[in-house]
Amino acid sequence: MFTSIDNLSRRLGARSPLDIDLPSSAQAALAVVLAPSPLPRALQLLLILRAQRADDPWSGHMALPGGRREPQDPDLAATAVREAREETGVELSRARLLGRLDDLRPIRESQRLLAVRPFVYWLPEVPPLRTSEEVAAALWVAIPQLRGAAGEASVEHRGASLRVAAYQFEGRVVWGMTQRVLSALLELMPE
Repeated sequence: MFTSIDNLSRRLGARSPLDIDLPSSAQAALAVVLAPSPLPRALQLLLILRAQRADDPWSGHMALPGGRREPQDPDLAATAVREAREETGVELSRARLLGRLDDLRPIRESQRLLAVRPFVYWLPEVPPLRTSEEVAAALWVAIPQLRGAAGEASVEHRGASLRVAAYQFEGRVVWGMTQRVLSALLELMPE
């Protein structure tokens, strides 16, 4: 398992990720948290179900821990660490930072002035989860399960039914920006 983590770290380090340059008030970070899976020779990653909130454009969606950069965050890596701790209780300050993926923008026009930077972390042990009021649920998903769940799904969004690229498992649908981040990650991970 550590060989695959080392390989992923090398692959992430060999890339020049896309940076979107925006003022810090328009930046956000995601924490892609990997840990050992109960499945033999497999990894798992942490996903959250965002709580239903009127002020959250991603309310009720499956997501990665993350959020907007705050003035006290020295950089976006600190934002990812802070958000993971606040939303899930997972402490990443001592986790191994494997690297980062390309910055992304939300597809929705009203959110286009936001740049989101995903950071990939490795934890050698699965920590306990303590969700905040922003999170309805948190769960670990094995990478092989995620790979097998790739496809398309119909989702309701803003009163319209859309057919989107998605991961579907255990009655849950991962789509949108989270699906894009996970697809980029899986491209870098050997099967």
